[in-house]
Parts: sequence; structure tokens; C-alpha cells
Amino acid sequence: MVRVAHRYSAPAERVFDAWLTPSQASRFLFATRTGNVMQCEINPVVGGGFVVTDRRPLADGDESVFDVVHRGNYVTIERPRLIVFDFLVASYSDETTRVRLDFAAQGANASELTLTHELGDHNEAQAMEDATRKGWAQMLANLERELFPKRVGFL
Repeated sequence: MVRVAHRYSAPAERVFDAWLTPSQASRFLFATRTGNVMQCEINPVVGGGFVVTDRRPLADGDESVFDVVHRGNYVTIERPRLIVFDFLVASYSDETTRVRLDFAAQGANASELTLTHELGDHNEAQAMEDATRKGWAQMLANLERELFPKRVGFL
């Protein structure tokens, strides 16, 4: 099991909605430093789901690319406190896993998101634990940048 948390200077509703709004989610959800999100489709209802495709280079500096398709099916959506989805990245595993997002208000303009990913007990899960933790932590940090993009001012 992997668990990561991040505090935001934003209401829980705003952080929650970013996960279900394609225009926002495409800028942090499964986006990598060297990849490009090519597709972000979200049907934000229980029984609905998402597909996010990230095109990545095979290796740094390599011109060859491959598409990593992330799929999820929503099990629970309770705005603004909980999203649960079954998750599959077929490029890395054929096992469906469960991800839980708990959003907690920390005052009027602050919140904390705790993400719990149940990887299962198969050998692939244990091998991917550290990379999975780092990936989710980076994604939550990318969400921070999405919620508070740098603004360019005019003089």
C-alpha cells in the first residue's frame, strides 16, 4: 500500500474539482516531465471513468515515443471529500488496483489531500511500490502548480 499526502492553500472543493475537470486534470494527472498528455477524457460519475494518455520518450534524448494509457473507473464520488477509483495502467501491469483520495478541509482556504493506492500483494506490486509513491507525490506537487499557476503581470 502506498500513501502520500499534500497540503494546499485552497479549499477542498477546488482541489477535489481539479481531479474531475479535464482541462485541469490534463495538466497534472499522469503528466511527466518529458511526456505530453495527448488525451484526457473524464466521465465524473460513479460507474463512469477516465482515460489519460501520456506520450513519453523511450529514453532521455531518444526520439522514439510510446503511449502510456491510464484508465480508471469511479467507485465512489462524494464531493468534496472522497473519490475512489479502480485503476489500471496496462503498459506496466494487468492488475487493476484501487486508489482512494481523501480531501480534508483545513480551514476556509486550506485543505489536505491524502492519496492511498492499494497495490495488491503480487510481485509486480512490491517491485513498483517506490516508483508509485514517487509518481503520486510528484503528481500532487504538480496539482499545486495547476491550482496556482504563475501569472505574468503587465507594467
